[in-house]
Amino acid sequence: MFAFIVSRLLQALPVMLTVSLISFAMFAYVGDPVAIMLGQDYTEAQRQALIRDLGLDQPFFVQFWEFLKNAAQGNFGLSYRLARPVSDLILERMPATLELSFSAAFLALAIGVPMGVYTGLYRESWLSRLFLTISLIGVSLPTFLIGILLILIFSVTLGILPSFGRGETVLVGGWWTTGFLTASGLKALILPSVTLGLFQMTLIMRLVRSEMLEVLRTDYIKFARARGLTNRAIHFGHALKNTLVPVITITGLQLGAIIAFAIVTETVFQWPGMGLLFIQAVANADIPIMAAYLMMIALLFVLINLVVDLLYYLVDPRLRGSLIGSAR
Repeated sequence: MFAFIVSRLLQALPVMLTVSLISFAMFAYVGDPVAIMLGQDYTEAQRQALIRDLGLDQPFFVQFWEFLKNAAQGNFGLSYRLARPVSDLILERMPATLELSFSAAFLALAIGVPMGVYTGLYRESWLSRLFLTISLIGVSLPTFLIGILLILIFSVTLGILPSFGRGETVLVGGWWTTGFLTASGLKALILPSVTLGLFQMTLIMRLVRSEMLEVLRTDYIKFARARGLTNRAIHFGHALKNTLVPVITITGLQLGAIIAFAIVTETVFQWPGMGLLFIQAVANADIPIMAAYLMMIALLFVLINLVVDLLYYLVDPRLRGSLIGSAR
């Protein structure tokens, strides 16, 4: 197991180096950080002094090496727009994004998997057709339109849910803020989490349905029926269990996608997370925030892929056997 984890981390190293190079290239080739930080009125002496302070007078690879060392320590410099450490800004916004993302992922799994199982077992029922129609709508409509429609219905017309913001939050664990412990925080979470999780829910539902249909045709399911096992044991003890590997793959990748691409949802609902911070950074050419966000998302995908591989190891005994054989 340890060798397996080390090999996966070594494979991820070139990915992180490539992303780091792309992130650093934004500093060198996107905009002029000196002009952004100094504004319009500055002397040449002030410009040269800031260039020396930022290390911009050093060769490219020297600057890149310093960038890597600082990034490894979580130091991405100061925000050009807010003049605050980027790491502090990301830590402030991270709880909002993670709470929204995990809520959306939970909804997608809690609703998508049962819907997929039902539509796979009862293909001709009217409820299955309704679920497939809902999934088609969820796949077809863009996220921003879904958010606007939900705001129109539940905020503007019915007036029962807030249309923007995070609601009231409380501080826990020193720096982590949460809306899970307040009524207004939970109400504010409903619309953005449904908006963000709807596409993933329909994707998971269709995947589980197709896998269930495929598994139910296999010989070992027919053998289980011949042995006299109950439908419950066949459907949930054998069929559903064998659909877990592709579901784990999609769920892991979609969780990373939810966090990475929560930008649209956070913008529509003015959710104070990292996605909204990134959009504001793009609008103001705030390169340190953009670079930090890019590297953080890359690291997140690397860690999620590692977790998915470990879950494969736990779920599929064939993989455990192959790993033991290779170790010998």
